[in-house]
Amino acid sequence: MTVTQLSPAPTAESDLDALLLAQKKAALADPMPDHASRIRRLDKLHNAILDNRDRMIAACRADFSNRAAAETEMAEIGPVLEGIAYYRKRLKKFMKPQRRHTPLVAMPARVEVHYQPVGVVGIVVPWNFPFFLGLSPLVGAIAAGNRAMIKTSEYAPASGALMQEMLAEIFAEDEITVVTGGVEVATAFTKLPFDHLVFTGSTQVGKIVMRAAADNLTPVTLELGGKSPAIIHPDYPLDEAASRIGFGKGFNAGQICVSPDYVLCPRDKVDAFAAAFTKAMSRSYPSLRDNDDYTAIITDQQKARLESYLSDAEAKGAKVIRINPKDEDFTGTRKMPLTIVLGATDEMLVMQEEIFGPILPILPYDTMDAALAYVHERPRPLALYYFDWDKARGDDILARTHSGGVCINDTVMHVGVDDMPFGGIGPSGMGHYHGEEGFRTFSKAKGVLRKGKINATAFVAPPWGNFMYRQLMKMQALRFRKRKID
Repeated sequence: MTVTQLSPAPTAESDLDALLLAQKKAALADPMPDHASRIRRLDKLHNAILDNRDRMIAACRADFSNRAAAETEMAEIGPVLEGIAYYRKRLKKFMKPQRRHTPLVAMPARVEVHYQPVGVVGIVVPWNFPFFLGLSPLVGAIAAGNRAMIKTSEYAPASGALMQEMLAEIFAEDEITVVTGGVEVATAFTKLPFDHLVFTGSTQVGKIVMRAAADNLTPVTLELGGKSPAIIHPDYPLDEAASRIGFGKGFNAGQICVSPDYVLCPRDKVDAFAAAFTKAMSRSYPSLRDNDDYTAIITDQQKARLESYLSDAEAKGAKVIRINPKDEDFTGTRKMPLTIVLGATDEMLVMQEEIFGPILPILPYDTMDAALAYVHERPRPLALYYFDWDKARGDDILARTHSGGVCINDTVMHVGVDDMPFGGIGPSGMGHYHGEEGFRTFSKAKGVLRKGKINATAFVAPPWGNFMYRQLMKMQALRFRKRKID
């Protein structure tokens, strides 16, 4: 069977409860998997990815109609292998109980924090990175000692079928299982009483998922999106900005939650930047229709949505520049050229909605304060990109803005860094995974106070007013005197 023929049979909604129950029973039977067990699971996943590398590339290509093989390698396969390697090296340290300070009133005692698996983690996977956005949180969940259920996207059926097959070959259903199906299955999935739920998708759907999880008091990690700005300082070379922003915008044809959504450019340099961006993208993608390096839009529906944004912008007075070096006709394909929008306004859909495609509005600003005010007036983004060689100015931008993550003089690459958290803020999401923060997200930090045979509390216990209690109060009075405030 070829990968393009793979089509997962939808999971019956009635089966979801049984799958979760089996995993919860298994978690209760082994509530604290040891280091060796976790490493064994990570190694099995590592080997499965290597064994299926070519099939993963082919599955993504089938789902997108064309997906650049290098993009699947760089964004789907490599980062998951890096994440596994990261946890293999550090897992023993993360699992070790942490010693904490013992306050005077509790002495003598030993105070620790133990990191225990939460139990069963539910993971809802979007279509834009159908392997990475399922397997990356799974790696953190496994490292923390959990079981997991993964719901794949119906818009990436070949990738979902392959993931289901891959994981079924190496894990029992009560360890890791993959479920498939449409919106009905996804809705039922998010209503399950997981011990933690990870959702990656739109802000609108994220609100629905959070409401569903609230009925079970299920903690959630929401990786959403929004409109991530790229700000160019007046001193920054435009050719360099165009190349670096273009890499992030061209990757996966802009179908990335952290893709630069719009550019804030000095007013007198907007046209020059548009020309530089056109030149850079024409160099990267000299042709489009039959170019395997340029990824297509995932579905006809998504392509129609993006084209409606451009039609709306043109109808309301914007200038639209399609970067199509060979002047190709894309009829019969889902290819869509990188497109610049000049003169965009807040009345246009392209500035009201997350773009999630190969469209880049370039907005003018007169001062850096005005540029930051524009960003501050809008929902906090998942990513912010600032281009400036001056470190002090970069530090100032970091201090004055809120976003899920930041790249200075780069775009999108921060997502692939395992040793720092990835997550949004406000409308762009909540919670983190990757790195140590991922391990902590999927663990219960359980406080433990351990006392020995000496019970000092007995000396200060009621009836209150005894000698030891009075001495304790005197010691506290000496320690907690009023502070001088300047």
